[in-house]
Amino acid sequence: MPLSTRISNNLIIDSNLIETAVEEEEENGQNAEVSNEEGSDSMPLTPTTPSSRQTRLARLFQERRRIVGRTVSESQLLAKPIANGTEKSKEAEDTPDFYEHRAKDLLPYKGGEGLTHKFLEEILKINLEYIDDTFERGSRVLEFHHPHDLKEKLHLEIPEKPENLDQILDDCRKTLQYCVKTGHPRFFNQLSTGLDIVSLAGHWVTTTANTNMFTYEIAPVFTLVEKATLKKMREFIGYTDGDGIFCPGGAISNLYAVLTARHKLFPSCKRRGLNNLPTLVMFTSEHSHFSLRRAAAIAGIGTDNVTFINTDQRGKIDLEDLENKIQQTIARGDKPFFVSATAGTTVVGAFDPINEIADICEKYKLWLHVDAAWGGGVILSRKYKHLVDGLHRADSVTWNPHKMMGVTLQCSAILLKEDGLLEDCNSMRATYLFQQDKHYDVCFDTGDKAIQCGRTVDVFRLWLMWRAKGTKGIESQINKLFDLAHYLVDRVRSKDAFQLVFEKPECTNVCFWYYPPSIRELEDTQEKQLRLHKVAPIIKARMMNEGRLMVGYQPLNDKVNFFRWVVSNPAASKHDVDYMLDEIERLGHDL
Repeated sequence: MPLSTRISNNLIIDSNLIETAVEEEEENGQNAEVSNEEGSDSMPLTPTTPSSRQTRLARLFQERRRIVGRTVSESQLLAKPIANGTEKSKEAEDTPDFYEHRAKDLLPYKGGEGLTHKFLEEILKINLEYIDDTFERGSRVLEFHHPHDLKEKLHLEIPEKPENLDQILDDCRKTLQYCVKTGHPRFFNQLSTGLDIVSLAGHWVTTTANTNMFTYEIAPVFTLVEKATLKKMREFIGYTDGDGIFCPGGAISNLYAVLTARHKLFPSCKRRGLNNLPTLVMFTSEHSHFSLRRAAAIAGIGTDNVTFINTDQRGKIDLEDLENKIQQTIARGDKPFFVSATAGTTVVGAFDPINEIADICEKYKLWLHVDAAWGGGVILSRKYKHLVDGLHRADSVTWNPHKMMGVTLQCSAILLKEDGLLEDCNSMRATYLFQQDKHYDVCFDTGDKAIQCGRTVDVFRLWLMWRAKGTKGIESQINKLFDLAHYLVDRVRSKDAFQLVFEKPECTNVCFWYYPPSIRELEDTQEKQLRLHKVAPIIKARMMNEGRLMVGYQPLNDKVNFFRWVVSNPAASKHDVDYMLDEIERLGHDL
């Protein structure tokens, strides 16, 4: 009996696997003949006889068995159950034969509707299992592996021939298996956490639609949704008019602010560049986001011309230092033009005094931008909106609903007080896309005021979630986050092993040190600080290896490494706060 027949009686072999094995065997046979004809000095290969060919094929299949997890799963290799030797059992009939199909069999392939539905249903099952696991506190936040180890567990190579759909499903399953569950109630590592189900549904809808946001022509609903949502956001800021656009993250929103401010002051720069312009200088807090420096680099202003302003003990901009440095800039003949205040700094969560900064900006005729990427959500809370008093006086505001509001990534907006500036700054009037003689009102074509051409539909998941919860629902959610932060502050203060880095944090960032028993009673010397500096990285490594919790750490200025707990996940609870503190003590007790 031929080898392939004997194998197929017991195994289901992927056709790629058979073809590859046969091709390799035939190639080896041809090489052997060539080597013998040329009188090679190397040991001649065994001539290709039927029996030796079967032997080599068997060896090739045996080799494939070692890597079967990278091509087809073991379950695929097992023969499907056969009833009465001829017909599939009911269980087999209900099982989609994905191992027999490839992407070419899905829609738009004729007759591919049924297989497409089954395939997407399987994808949905995989996603739902992941979602269930995300909200299960007993599950891991992550299954950590070092990069080289993880590469060995994944099938990352791009094949010449298509993989079967069962392998594609397995790729999706493994991908989620090794992902970090950022929606887990014990993930406190980043500013954007949580998994809002309605927002997720909105994401699925926009991906299904798979359209572009540059014209009303191809995104009629989404352009109207964006216009209505931006208007609502500007109303909360306090703008009576203005403009805005959704961007791929807060860093790009900040870049928009810098470019628009420069265009307002020197509109000729759009055509002639920076030639003959004075040296432009930006001002921002020493605790501000690094994207302000990067925006200066991209805009041609230069990182050396970003002046950092000192902060007080709570991380707020020092107003006296700001005005002094503006005056120094003017005195040396340079041109100050842009001040960025921060509403919720990344590490500390500090809110700069916007009204006082606005007074200085008006005095020196400077553009005031507020980076409220993190803290912008407080605008929706009557209890905490005082933290951004004066926001309406800013010329531009960055606001990331994918942070405190809990929208799925990514969802960021740049909002401007003056209408028309965005388009004037960025438009190129491409006639193949932004024709002015269309049969509808072309003011709804938004693409010409964007830096990008192609733009994803980021707004819909915010709009859908906002409608599902209402402003009051989001307000309640944000207030709960602050309550959790206050609870953690009280718990840290009550424990001898912990110490707050900043007293009375303003936002939901809580920064603290953990002191292991070995250094707890030491005098506060440089040696103690050096030993304390090593504590957080070691505990974080142990934390990730166990995978039950994630909390970030970092140094800041003269302060050695500390933990930064931050929450924007409404699934988190006081129990999770207690668990986090107990875990840090357990993981670091022996240090």
